[in-house]
Amino acid sequence: MEATSPFLLAFLLVFCCGFTNSQVVDLDDNNFKSKVLDSDGLWIVMFYAPWCGHCQSFKPEYFKAAKLLKGIVNVGYLDADKHQSLAGQYGVQGFPTVKIFANNKQKPEDYDGPRSASGVVDAAKKHISSMLSQRLSGGGGSGGGSSGGGGGGGRKTGSPQDVIELTDSNFDELVLNSEDIWLVEFFAPWCGHCKSLAPHWQSAAAELKGKVKLGALDATIHQVISNKYGIRGFPTIKFFPGGKKDGSAEEYDGGRTSADIVNWAMEKAAANIPPPPVNEIINEDILKTACEKSQLCVISILPVIYDCQSDCRNKFVSLIGSMGEKYKRRMWGWVWAEAGSQPELEAAFGIGGFGYPAMVALNYRSMRYSPLKGSFSETGLAEFFRELLYGKSSTVPLIDNKLPVIKTIQPWDGKDKELPVEEDIDLSDVELDDLDNTKTEL
Repeated sequence: MEATSPFLLAFLLVFCCGFTNSQVVDLDDNNFKSKVLDSDGLWIVMFYAPWCGHCQSFKPEYFKAAKLLKGIVNVGYLDADKHQSLAGQYGVQGFPTVKIFANNKQKPEDYDGPRSASGVVDAAKKHISSMLSQRLSGGGGSGGGSSGGGGGGGRKTGSPQDVIELTDSNFDELVLNSEDIWLVEFFAPWCGHCKSLAPHWQSAAAELKGKVKLGALDATIHQVISNKYGIRGFPTIKFFPGGKKDGSAEEYDGGRTSADIVNWAMEKAAANIPPPPVNEIINEDILKTACEKSQLCVISILPVIYDCQSDCRNKFVSLIGSMGEKYKRRMWGWVWAEAGSQPELEAAFGIGGFGYPAMVALNYRSMRYSPLKGSFSETGLAEFFRELLYGKSSTVPLIDNKLPVIKTIQPWDGKDKELPVEEDIDLSDVELDDLDNTKTEL
């Protein structure tokens, strides 16, 4: 028997293992889990924005790739402007962003090839080969949403232990007196809808562990708390934000699947994130922490204190902080330095040519940065970050492809500083005749 070629074998395996026959599928919050995450097939998904020029330019090539891959690979697209929560879940920060959902659907890979049909097809072929190798070695499929925490990479199924049992006696201590974010289900043991919700509630609790706590309270037994919150039907879900609580709760208005619960809770958790600090770059660790742990770090160089005293500097720092608050869900790093205090930093980003204050946004993964070219004002910065998010800003490679050397210096003490006063030269003892004689001799 002739040996079957690897590509033909991959092609046959694609058809026998559930890759659907489709061109470009319009994805949204309602169908993303069922079509992509619960699928055994390979998915290529473009996250786009309707107004994005780069997306419009890429669209013909992307659709051409979908036609070539029809019946072999699933190709979809998602309006990230309309479905921001889902786009945020996958770290989408610019457009277009293409993600490849292969063996581990919970950890898609970024497509970083050319924006051409051939580039997308080549990436698909590579991932088909990888999936084939894993399946032939006994690795199995990608796993759907109910596959649990095994090698398939699907959502966690969870267990009753992941949901915290709440009562009249422990509710205040665990929920109201804690700093944690809570979702609490008020249920009745005989309620059919509660029984249907239970596995999804457990799965969401497992997935949200360490971020949002999920509890359940039997309202037929613990009526003090259920009456306090006016529970009249089952199941009823209430949201309690993080931090100090006043006892009030917000009604949960999301869907009843684990994905719905997780997405809703993560959106609320993001809104409760404290604003990121704006740290002065006084040593190497501060810059590394800001940049290495974030997809973007925003670096500002402020005028020297002699030119811009404490009130002036604090206004700039406050403005940077307000941008950090506005974009806190992005989890960016925010730092600043005084002009001249970190010369290698300024040289690496070519900041000297822009004047002060200046700003750059560095993508640590690609070691490319975008300089602020507009005004260092609320309007100018808002436009700068808008262009960053939408992939409109130009980028420059960082010199030497690494962070510059940072000096260890003393932090600013928060005070004004005046230029040192030069001593006046006292010429009262000098005889003018002596000066004239000196000139003659010279």
